[in-house]
Amino acid sequence: MLEARGIQKSYGNLQILKGVDLDIKKAEIVTIIGASGAGKSTLLHIIGTLDKPDQGTLLLNNIDVNSLSSKKLSAFRNEQIGFIFQFHHLLPEFTALENICIPAYIAKKGKREAEKRALELLDLLGLRERANHKPNELSGGEQQRVAVARAMVNSPAIILADEPSGNLDSANAESLHRLFLDLRDSLQQTFVIVTHNENLAEMADRKVLMKDGMIINY
Repeated sequence: MLEARGIQKSYGNLQILKGVDLDIKKAEIVTIIGASGAGKSTLLHIIGTLDKPDQGTLLLNNIDVNSLSSKKLSAFRNEQIGFIFQFHHLLPEFTALENICIPAYIAKKGKREAEKRALELLDLLGLRERANHKPNELSGGEQQRVAVARAMVNSPAIILADEPSGNLDSANAESLHRLFLDLRDSLQQTFVIVTHNENLAEMADRKVLMKDGMIINY
């Protein structure tokens, strides 16, 4: 599904990525681990098309994302890639349902279609009764589940997560990790997850170790 070859990235004189190769299969959970400064988040941002490599190629479902115009790339990112962050980044003035629908509205989907999909996801994640609650009325674990639903609303090819359980207590972190496994099994959802959480790393289908801007264990 995803193929990265020779990815290099520098900021000024500091080379962050030094020729990274990575393949991701459909319905696979891959965790990227390594010390701070290894280049994990930079690689995730490039895979997510939030940043461009200085050199290298990136194919997602056989599409060369670096060849897309800015407008086409934005549409591609919205439709094909979901994002989950350490801090949920839910908009406080909107309900859980409304937050989930935002990427669907950006993709020009109608209100009825977007809300139907959002409610299906809330059902799946056990949050249907929280649909009309705003973020400050939800627990930390519930907020992160809403963020997962938002990442999934457009049925993306791949979901990228950067320390998704880093702001959760151990019980909620464990619940979130189990959710990723359930979504892989039930919906064939693909995940690439940057994490320092050893339990999550061990639960993944594959663990990728980065050091000094390189993948050293695949």
